[in-house]
Amino acid sequence: MLPYPQIDPVALAIGPLKIHWYGLMYLIGIGGAWLLASRRLNRFDPTWNKEKLSDLVFWLSMGVIVGGRLGYVLFYDLSAYLANPTLIFEVWKGGMSFHGGFIGVMLAALWFGKRNNKSFFELMDFVAPMVPIGLGAGRIGNFINAELWGKPTDVPWAMIFPPFSDPAQLPRHPSQLYQFALEGVALFLILWLFSRKPRPTMAVSGMFALFYGIFRFIVEFVRVPDAQLGYLAWNWLTMGQVLCLPMIIGGLALIWLAYHRAPAAAAKV
Repeated sequence: MLPYPQIDPVALAIGPLKIHWYGLMYLIGIGGAWLLASRRLNRFDPTWNKEKLSDLVFWLSMGVIVGGRLGYVLFYDLSAYLANPTLIFEVWKGGMSFHGGFIGVMLAALWFGKRNNKSFFELMDFVAPMVPIGLGAGRIGNFINAELWGKPTDVPWAMIFPPFSDPAQLPRHPSQLYQFALEGVALFLILWLFSRKPRPTMAVSGMFALFYGIFRFIVEFVRVPDAQLGYLAWNWLTMGQVLCLPMIIGGLALIWLAYHRAPAAAAKV
């Protein structure tokens, strides 16, 4: 069994101001995505400058944050937030939904593309390889917060999370680290390598949706579902898996369409 590293969720406190690691992970994800996107900007559109890219990153980040929070409220714990709406703003305590953030990003990309003469999938193919940076950073934030841990297990790398998080004090799968490895590292490598060569429009977006859906679906088997929801069916199906099924199906459909439509210009990513 591995010891859980006791890390204060507050990275820096200046008087009443507290900066949480969870929030810093979002900044790391957004900043890392901006840096990598800037390296590929000329391949995407030589007429775009860094200011245009910054605008894109800003609006997509708003989509992530607003969509992620509202997605968690709607998909995972609506009754609690209806009872106390002020909880919606306490984002430093966690409670973000990837699927909600994904919808927020799509809406932001659709809006931004219309204003800048770019198709929805042109933008999504461009940003998809950078998204795993934020996903991986977010999972490290979950780990530091000692939240979203896994089922009890006797594997050698099991961890006992702090009592405030897990009163049962059982050795558990560090499922946040599994998701960091799959949704962060593995997904980044797959998309980065795949997108190094010109691909048909929609292919990179399809690869993102497909592999994220697969990786998340797999980890959900060892991750404890949100207490307020539990298992939805058969004592194993979780809300996360239900939300991943459309991504897997949609990813396969996008890849098929990308390679079976009439020949078109390859995506500039």
